Amino acid sequence: MALDGIFLYHLKNEVSAFAVGARIEKIPQPSKEELLFSLRSREGAKKLLLSCRADTAGIYFTDYPPENPSKPPMLCMLLRKHLSGAKILSLEQDGLERIIRIKLQAVNELGDLVGFTLVVEIMGRYSNIILVDGNGIIMDALKRVDEGKSHVRTVMPGEPYAAPPAQDKLNLLEVSPDQIKARISLSHRAPAKAFQDAVMGVSPIVCREYENGVSVEKIREYALSPHPVAVITDKPIDFTFMPVTQYGDLAEIRAFDTFSQTLDYFYHERVTIDRIRQRSGELFKTISTLQERAVRKALNRQKELEDCADKEEYKIFGDLITAEQYALKKGSAVYEVHNFYDHNSVIKIPADPALTPVQNAQKYYKEYRKKQTAESKLTGFIRDALSEAKYLESVSDALSRAVSDSEITAIKDELTETGFLKRRQQPDRKNKKALKPLEYESSDGFLIFVGRNNVMNDRLTLKTASNRDLWFHVKDTAGSHVIVKNDGREFTDGVIREAAMLAVLNSKAHASSNVAVDYTEVKNVKKPNGAKPGMVIYETYKTEYVTPNEAELERIRKIV
Repeated sequence: MALDGIFLYHLKNEVSAFAVGARIEKIPQPSKEELLFSLRSREGAKKLLLSCRADTAGIYFTDYPPENPSKPPMLCMLLRKHLSGAKILSLEQDGLERIIRIKLQAVNELGDLVGFTLVVEIMGRYSNIILVDGNGIIMDALKRVDEGKSHVRTVMPGEPYAAPPAQDKLNLLEVSPDQIKARISLSHRAPAKAFQDAVMGVSPIVCREYENGVSVEKIREYALSPHPVAVITDKPIDFTFMPVTQYGDLAEIRAFDTFSQTLDYFYHERVTIDRIRQRSGELFKTISTLQERAVRKALNRQKELEDCADKEEYKIFGDLITAEQYALKKGSAVYEVHNFYDHNSVIKIPADPALTPVQNAQKYYKEYRKKQTAESKLTGFIRDALSEAKYLESVSDALSRAVSDSEITAIKDELTETGFLKRRQQPDRKNKKALKPLEYESSDGFLIFVGRNNVMNDRLTLKTASNRDLWFHVKDTAGSHVIVKNDGREFTDGVIREAAMLAVLNSKAHASSNVAVDYTEVKNVKKPNGAKPGMVIYETYKTEYVTPNEAELERIRKIV
C-alpha cells in the first residue's frame, strides 16, 4: 500500500481544479501529523486534509474531517498567523516525485503581499509538511529533523529548504514504452522489482500487475487515462490509478469517481478498522480476564463444596453418641457404639478426651450445621459464578461482531452498568444517540430485528416487541435476540427459516452447520429477577435447524 507518484499526479490536478484561487478560511491541526484547511472559492467550500502520517500520508479533499483538539499546537498557531485568508496560487510537482508544493499568497501585518510555500513530502515514515517563506527558508515543519535524526538532510527552522535527492528513473508519462522495456531488460531482478527500479512513481501493486502479464503499454495507457480503484478483502488493503487483476476472485475491486474519494474512503476505513480492532482487542482481553476469573472462582468453590460431601457422617456420629451417652465416659479418645443406621453394627467414632460425650456429640452437630450452611452458600456462589461466565461469553460474542466505535462504546457502557468495569467519569449523555437494532426485511416482507448487544437484546425483547411477535435465539449458545414482527399475517416457513439464519449469523455458532435455533412468541420469554442484561428464560418453544447459506441470505434485505 503506497501513494505513488502517478496517483499523486492526478490527485494534484484534481485538487488544483478547486483549490487554485480558493482562500484558506480555517486551519485546524487535528494531530501532530495532520493539517486541515477549510477552503472557500466561488464554487463553494471544501476541506483539504494534509497528512504526513506514515500510514495515511497524502493531500486530498475529505468528507471525514478528524476532530480538532481543544488547544491548538504551536505550529497551528504559526500557520494561522501567516496563512489565514491566504490564496492558493498553484500546486506543483517535480515530475512524478512524491512532493507537492502549495504556493500561497497572503497579506502580512503591514498589509503587504507575501509568498509562502507549503511543501508536502509523501515518503512513508519520512513524510513531512514544511512551511517555507518567500526566500526559501524553513519557518517550521510538522516533523523537525536534526542531525541526530538524519545525516542526509536536516529540516529545521531557519535553514534553507532542500528537496530530497531525485530518483534516477523514467517518467512513465513522458517516455515511450520501448524506453522502459530497454531499461527493464538491463535488470537481473524479478519482473516486479525490475519494473519498480526502472519506472518513477509506481507502487508495488502496479509492479505486480506488470509481473502478472499487464503490458507496459497498457499500464502507460492507464497512467494517462486513470481509473482510481480500491482493493478490498476483509478491509481495504490497497489502492491505485488502474484496474487490477492480480487478486482474481479473492478481493473486491471498487471503482471511484475521483482520486480524493478513493483516498478518503481508503484511509478513513483503514484508520477506523484499525482503531476498532485496537479498542475491541483491549476490551476482549478485559472480558477474557473477567471470564477466566469467574470460571476459576466457580472451580475453587466446587472444591470447597466437595469438602462438604461428608456432612451427613457428622450428623450420624452426633446421633450415635447421643443415643449411648450414658454408657460412654469422658476421657476416651474413641467411642465404640452401635450404629442403628447400619443393622446395629459396631462403629468406632473419634472423640476429644477433654470433652464429655454430650459435648462431643454437640461438636459433631456443630460441624454438620457448618458444612450444611457452607454447602448452601457454595452452591449459590457456583451458580452465580457460572452465570457470570455465561454472561461475559455473551458480551464477548457481541463484541466480536462490533463494527463501529458506537457499538464498542455501548458494550463498555454495559459492562460499566453491570459493575464489571469501573466508572472513570460521569458519561456524557448529551447528543448521544442510542444504537438501533439491525433491521431486515424477509423475502416475504416480514420485518426482522436483531440486537447488537445484551442491553439492546433486553430492550428489543422486553420493551419494543409485542407479545405476538416471534422471538429467536440459538439454543444454549451466546448470541443476539432476533424478533420477527407480527403484521397480522400468519408466519411463513420462509421467514422462520430466514430469522433462524440471522440468529445463527449473529451468534457464537455462526461458523457451524445444522444449528438448533429455538423460537417462540415474545409473551413466553421471561427475565428472572436480578438476571444480567440479555439473560432470559423460556419454556414453550419450537426448534428450527439451519445452516446459513449465501443463496438464501441474499433474499433478505438489510434496511439498517
